[in-house]
Amino acid sequence: MIAAQAKLVYHLNKYYNEKCQSRKAAVSKSIREVCKVVSDVLKEVEVQEPRFISSLSEMDNRFEGLEVISPTEFEVVLYLNQMGVFNFVDDGSLPGCAVLKLSDGRKRSMSLWVEFITASGYLSARKIRSRFQTLVAQAVDKCSYRDVVKMVADTSEVRLRIRDRYVVQITPAFKCTGIWPRSAAHWPLPHIPWPGPNRVAEVKAEGFNLLSKECYSLNGKQSSAESDAWVLQFAEAENRLLLGGCRKKCLSVLKALRDRHLELPGQPLNNYHMKTLVSYECEKHPRESDWDENCLGDRLNGILLQLISCLQCRRCPHYFLPNLDLFQGKPHSSLENAAKQTWRLAREILTNPKSLEKL
Repeated sequence: MIAAQAKLVYHLNKYYNEKCQSRKAAVSKSIREVCKVVSDVLKEVEVQEPRFISSLSEMDNRFEGLEVISPTEFEVVLYLNQMGVFNFVDDGSLPGCAVLKLSDGRKRSMSLWVEFITASGYLSARKIRSRFQTLVAQAVDKCSYRDVVKMVADTSEVRLRIRDRYVVQITPAFKCTGIWPRSAAHWPLPHIPWPGPNRVAEVKAEGFNLLSKECYSLNGKQSSAESDAWVLQFAEAENRLLLGGCRKKCLSVLKALRDRHLELPGQPLNNYHMKTLVSYECEKHPRESDWDENCLGDRLNGILLQLISCLQCRRCPHYFLPNLDLFQGKPHSSLENAAKQTWRLAREILTNPKSLEKL
């Protein structure tokens, strides 16, 4: 048993050093290419409208606010200033979303975003995004990369296609620190010892973002009030949870396997599903020793089996907001297909670790 486990870990480490590291290098190169173009577009936007200040900056070889959805798809979060005169209202009526309401009607004229406030006093995510989309469209025509970048049509999101190879979504957002959403108040679960009080405090201090984008749970049937809502996102908090042990290595292997074998019609799976399942695996295996390097095979196997279960049940709950289903709106046939493919993959890895050389 131990010999089989060691053999699997050996081949997974080899896979990590060869396939995952080359994937990381390729993705880093793509990110630089994409960020050059996006920075240029955002510089033009800022000239037209100084309220939209580019927050895309590089720190320790990472671009602040950039998320990799897949090797050719990225999201850049553009942090907006001055949320101050609004209250954050998160009553659970819209899973995964919240609204920003004027704290006092008399403060309307004090807001930097006065023309985006609705008659009932809400700061409209949709109105801000619509204005931003117009500015980006104008900036694309003026920027120095205009020959290689174009807007993606037929969406209310701000999406750019770059060199016909990459798609990048630019999402206006507010950063919320010092508060924690009511819809995530159940976390951490009282009977689970992970991640421990110190890490919990760090995670909550990271806070969350409010994004101006179409909400999963509304699935195209938005009323005007709902489309004024902002989408909750916990990227920094989630990254903080995955520090230590082989957690990040495990996620790297899952991402590489997804890119190579689970990029399927209907796009049922992305990197974020993998990240979410690693967090759930951390709860199931709360001891630090469960994440030693020699446990990499067991953890990966557990996550692949959990993924199959989620695909078969057609439900993958968001880690912090379990009422939000990350498979919402995905075609059933594509989830079934992904379940079959993941099962083949898991069986292959488990019964013949050497097959990782070809996977």
